[in-house]
Amino acid sequence: MMRLDRYLCETGFGTRSQVKALLKKGLVQVDGEIVKKAELKIDEERAQVFCGGAAAVYQKYIYLMMNKPPGVLSATEDRRQKTVLDLVEEPVPDGIFPVGRLDKDTEGLLLLTNDGELAHRLLSPKKHVDKIYEARVEGRVTGEHVRRFEEGLEIGEKRPTLPAVLEILSSGEESRVRITIREGKFHQIKRMFEAVGCRVLWLKRLSMGSLQLDGSLAPGEYRALRPEETERLKEQTE
Repeated sequence: MMRLDRYLCETGFGTRSQVKALLKKGLVQVDGEIVKKAELKIDEERAQVFCGGAAAVYQKYIYLMMNKPPGVLSATEDRRQKTVLDLVEEPVPDGIFPVGRLDKDTEGLLLLTNDGELAHRLLSPKKHVDKIYEARVEGRVTGEHVRRFEEGLEIGEKRPTLPAVLEILSSGEESRVRITIREGKFHQIKRMFEAVGCRVLWLKRLSMGSLQLDGSLAPGEYRALRPEETERLKEQTE
């Protein structure tokens, strides 16, 4: 059971104060009857709720794809710095969080959801979900670096990194590369390059498993996942 005002917030009809104003005006119907009490408890999965003539359809789980900009924390809240949730304009359900952390200066694909089970499966080392990044690196990247990434690297953890795929896009004083990893250790890619004598200048995540960053999303923009995108992620991690 859920309070009616919370239900309306979570289905996109405004903030708590905006929703209470709609209730006061008699614009909300529950199972065919006008309701003005914000505290009314309803069955969120069975109640038929309309607000201003529009159906308020409840979704238990929300899945958002964001193109995370640099300079924003992959966190739910922070007293001093902006987080990715600060970029989400519409009301979002309680408990929504970023799946896996991108460093503050890293950009690209970030999944936001309140589906803890799917998040756990995506991040579980046992599932070996591929994550693909593109990077600009200070220094010339060579075939020797590719070989060392494939073998796994010592980065100060108990175990070496799992084998990773390093693809050289261009090589010079600054090199462009694409990296595929199957785990998500703290600052992992930066530490891997440090282990081979290079420094990451720019880093962007392109994909996580079957989910690829929508190229039409500008930094800071987001959209809901399409049903088929969600289903593929679930199937991949079963």
